[in-house]
Amino acid sequence: MDLGLAGKRAVVTGASRGIGFAIASALAGEGVDVVLAARDSAALKEAAARIDGPGRAVPVVTDTNDDVSVRALFERAAEEFGGVDILVNAAAQPSQPGFGGKLAAVTDDALRGELETKVLGYLRCARAAAPYMTAQGWGRIISVSGLAARQTGSIIGSIRNVAVAAMTKNLADELGPSGVNVTVVHPGMTVTERTPVLTAAIAERQGVSEDEVARSFAAATSIGRVVTAAEIADVVTFLASPLSVAITGDAIGVGGGAKGAIHY
Repeated sequence: MDLGLAGKRAVVTGASRGIGFAIASALAGEGVDVVLAARDSAALKEAAARIDGPGRAVPVVTDTNDDVSVRALFERAAEEFGGVDILVNAAAQPSQPGFGGKLAAVTDDALRGELETKVLGYLRCARAAAPYMTAQGWGRIISVSGLAARQTGSIIGSIRNVAVAAMTKNLADELGPSGVNVTVVHPGMTVTERTPVLTAAIAERQGVSEDEVARSFAAATSIGRVVTAAEIADVVTFLASPLSVAITGDAIGVGGGAKGAIHY
């Protein structure tokens, strides 16, 4: 299937590793020119060098906590490619089991920090990207949030991820008449380069083997295994395409299915 993405221009934040990198790589593979944005210059350059596809990859050091840095990112993207068609927000600290879980352990600063990066950071990027998209009458904004929006057990994770979903629906209604679709995807536990370290840390904390931790992650999904970053990137790439026009304002779970829950 031709997704109709060849020649489109994208900005992907949090693109130096993990889900963000997988998305940037998948978009480039479809012929999208991609600006990879992240804070770590060395990691960003290395990631851009690993992008293998017909689309160009340009690394731009960016701090999404800084509005000036964000605006400079989109100005650079427009200079490099002549405009911006797609924004993927993925610059955030990945959640993990127990993250921000118990009330007594949730500090004001911890919550502020997460809202600054994941909610305000995503908002800053959308605010900077939207004028390019509305002026041309077409665009896609996809935010990577997380299944803590649909589950208890992480106070901070739930608050920040629900906020991203709420922002998504508001932007979809506002920007839709201008041809801009806005969606959010909710990953769960995902196989990335950090998975072995995370698994080992959880195993040590719980006093169990790493195999037991891995089996518990898999058992929590409907498909019986943990999805990979590349599999999440496949969904995001579709949402970034013209073929996704019927989907906007919605939150899409990409965690392999949450057992027992019904979302309608």
